[in-house]
Amino acid sequence: MLAISRRPPSKNLVRVGRLLAALALLFIFLMGVKGLGDGFKLLSKDLVQSFFRATGNPFVGLIVGILATTLVQSSSVTTAMIVGFVAAPENPLPLANAIPMIMGANIGTTVTNTLVSLAHIGRSQEFKRAFSAATCHDFFNYIAVIILLPLELMTGYLRRSAEMLTSLVTGIGAKGVEYESPLSSVLELAFKPVNGAVSAVIGSPGGRAAALIFISGVLIFVSLMLLVKVMRSMLQSRVEIGLVNVLGKSGVLAIVVGIVVTIMVQSSSITTSLLVPMAGAGIITLEQVFPITIGANIGTTVTALLASMAVTGPNAAAGVTIALVHLLFNLTASAIIYPFPAIRRIPLGAARSLANLAVRSKKLAFAYVFGLFYVLPAIVAVIDYVFFVRS
Repeated sequence: MLAISRRPPSKNLVRVGRLLAALALLFIFLMGVKGLGDGFKLLSKDLVQSFFRATGNPFVGLIVGILATTLVQSSSVTTAMIVGFVAAPENPLPLANAIPMIMGANIGTTVTNTLVSLAHIGRSQEFKRAFSAATCHDFFNYIAVIILLPLELMTGYLRRSAEMLTSLVTGIGAKGVEYESPLSSVLELAFKPVNGAVSAVIGSPGGRAAALIFISGVLIFVSLMLLVKVMRSMLQSRVEIGLVNVLGKSGVLAIVVGIVVTIMVQSSSITTSLLVPMAGAGIITLEQVFPITIGANIGTTVTALLASMAVTGPNAAAGVTIALVHLLFNLTASAIIYPFPAIRRIPLGAARSLANLAVRSKKLAFAYVFGLFYVLPAIVAVIDYVFFVRS
């Protein structure tokens, strides 16, 4: 009797299978990020709008920008809302008050990828890599604000430069420009059954928000755990290693990649969150992550620019100006920090140090994320509203 030999699957077939598995898990992960944003928006939209109208203090404006963005999980949403308020005929948000809020939105948008890094907390070395990759974005934006907010308060550099550019571009978007990411449309369609089921079972907005946040959290954590396993196995592929090496050799190319991907998906949170599991799996290093996050910062400003071009009325120019402030803030910060190795090492070193501490104390990691992005901004915003605005 002849033995039937079973040939093992070819290496190319295995690689294709891993790639398809990674793409499927990636899509589920993005569905979770999308649902998380939907939940927070449902929970906090009115609160965010009331805070926008509430303060004129630059420091509190910065805090409000952080809190607003962490609540809606998207700096694109926050900056588009700021553009709308600045450009509104009744002018509920003066341009000078909006500038610190734009800076705060830049910091607040980093919370998503930092939350994603917590999914790796069960594996110390993996968590260290993922957490440092996430928080280098935080520290870049902290340094940018530390440098540019005082400079803006003293000189008005961003406002004056943006106003000059506004005078050159006003009228380009007279008919309005709208762009919707194809990926966002697909994610919206894929998540629609979940939204429908939650709405059918739960009547209150708060209950629906809590359910969406819980379901999305499960999707994110489960998909990330499986995605990291798949990506770890893909380290054997020379193609993936070659791509990472190319990005590592050219910081400018990596920045461009970050810009392009973020413009395509209309979310810096998605771009930077995708890097976290790659860093956790050891596919990409912190030095390779950093320029892509800088590109994501620049790319996310396009949403506000498009929103400003769709605004009409007597304050339309102010809407364009605040959108250009966002762009100039990120371009200036990138030009100050990234080209100089001594300065570039500061956010990278801070991220590594914090990751080392977080590995030793998991409670510190949670305290950092929720305390800095949610608890402290909420306390400051509420104190300002209760004791200064209402009085």
